[in-house]
Amino acid sequence: MNRLFSSLPTTVFETMSALARETGAVNLGQGFPDDPGPEDVRRAAADAVLNGYNQYPSMLGIPELREGIAAHYAHHHSVTLDPAREVMVTSGATEALAGALFALIEPGDEVVLFQPMYDAYLPLVLRAGGVPKFVTLEPPHWRFTEEALSAAFSDKTRVAIINNPLNPSASVFAREDLALLARFAERSNAVVVSDEVWEHVVFDGARHVSVLNIPGLRDRAVKIGSAGKIFSLTGWKVGFVCAAPDILAALARSHQFLTFTTPPNLQVAVAYGLTKDDRYFREMRDDLQAKRDYLSRGLAEAGFTVLPSAGTYFLNVDIAPLDETDDVAFAQKLVHQAGVVTIPVSAFYAQDHVRTVLRFCFAKRRETLDGALEKLAAFLAKV
Repeated sequence: MNRLFSSLPTTVFETMSALARETGAVNLGQGFPDDPGPEDVRRAAADAVLNGYNQYPSMLGIPELREGIAAHYAHHHSVTLDPAREVMVTSGATEALAGALFALIEPGDEVVLFQPMYDAYLPLVLRAGGVPKFVTLEPPHWRFTEEALSAAFSDKTRVAIINNPLNPSASVFAREDLALLARFAERSNAVVVSDEVWEHVVFDGARHVSVLNIPGLRDRAVKIGSAGKIFSLTGWKVGFVCAAPDILAALARSHQFLTFTTPPNLQVAVAYGLTKDDRYFREMRDDLQAKRDYLSRGLAEAGFTVLPSAGTYFLNVDIAPLDETDDVAFAQKLVHQAGVVTIPVSAFYAQDHVRTVLRFCFAKRRETLDGALEKLAAFLAKV
């Protein structure tokens, strides 16, 4: 039996979603929208299933999708990519992460992780034989300092993993933060693996800054994207990897022994979707921002202390003003006494846990948000 993975707890997302199913609670925990996604993109996939090619496509991804990814990032993020040598399609962003870490880490290599972190990072680093070094981020700004990086980086550092925008904190790293990270990566000769799946989900007029836009990182970074997040089709599991040719070649050798390839019909549909005009992406952000603002106002009116949300599908509340010090216990209380599922942010830490923050997903229909707010207001009125 695999002792590493058998010793890991069930993911917090599965645990809380199972509670939602068992109790009938409103699920504002796991980050998936409750609408079906853009119809034209779904129709493109259906047409490709019926009338297109359904056998093994190229391991790197169908050419029209790789070309579409390069064109999309050139337009939206001013990143110039060679689609033949610097772009690869994967079966979701998590497979992209796994392939990158397995390709770049040798046993004993140190890996810098910024916590709170997506729950797949640490198990994958450990499976690759990496030695984790943690940088702890704290609310309300969730930023790292030069002192924190100095403590985490060494001459043994080979990889740093960053998530920008950051799930679960709903924060966005500024360009100067990424430039600081670049200086440490160059000093240690490390590769930065940047999980940028939320790149189109940034608010208040902000623009995403990719690691590939940062001097010093263009040739030592891996940019990971997700069609599931771009088009709110989380079950499709179509991811993108972009990196300099020598890095991508190493990642491709890892990818060939993981999933090898990704359903060609979904690739065709994503290639179509990436050509959608700026209006689609603007309206998508505006719709999500309106939902963020609606849930934020409702939570504040109910009595919660709401933290800033600059991106992703999420916003957080600080439960310390409610005299609560255990986010896991309070999340359980909300399920059973209020009928609402949230995610305790301490689940995204490996050590030095922040235990007074709960995460809510606002990428839901208005009636779903209304139902949750009504239950939460009634609960807080009793405590």
